[in-house]
Amino acid sequence: MKQNWKPGNMIYPLPAVLVSCGAAPDEYTLLTIAWVGTLCSDPPMCYISVRPERHSYPILERTREFVINLTTVSMARAADWCGVRSGRDYNKFKEMNLTPGKATVVNAPIVEESPLCIECRAREIIPFGSHHAFISDVVNVQADDAYLDPVTGKFDLAAAFPLVYSHGEYFSPGDRLGKFGWSVEKKK
Repeated sequence: MKQNWKPGNMIYPLPAVLVSCGAAPDEYTLLTIAWVGTLCSDPPMCYISVRPERHSYPILERTREFVINLTTVSMARAADWCGVRSGRDYNKFKEMNLTPGKATVVNAPIVEESPLCIECRAREIIPFGSHHAFISDVVNVQADDAYLDPVTGKFDLAAAFPLVYSHGEYFSPGDRLGKFGWSVEKKK
């Protein structure tokens, strides 16, 4: 038997990311977002959803450039703190001992401590109610060498111990169960 609940977003878990933005060091800031995802692979596109009342919103709206920085279990406190504190009141990089680094393409900082930094440029901002979606092109990705397989060069997400968000709580994903297409692979 199943219960009917009021409509709500129950698509979990989601990555808990730190979005960095700001065109100059005096306005660099971070915000924690779990409403983030893939839109298209060719061209590579993603989205972030941001409440307009967030301190970062006018910066994002003006510059239309930002970086999605994946977080790790070791970054969990910083991710949570940056989600509940406002950049109006704090320098989040300084408070959380995070290092703003140089993006390659966009004019926004990366988080040096992040294992994967996805540089984005917003094509469109769509208001949907409580959140506005920044529909964006992925213009560059920076991957930390420490998480690259030395043989294949593939990014090893599990080795980074990524942080995910699920209905008000943070988790680290569990064991690898298979790879895309494993259910139909011919047995050797």
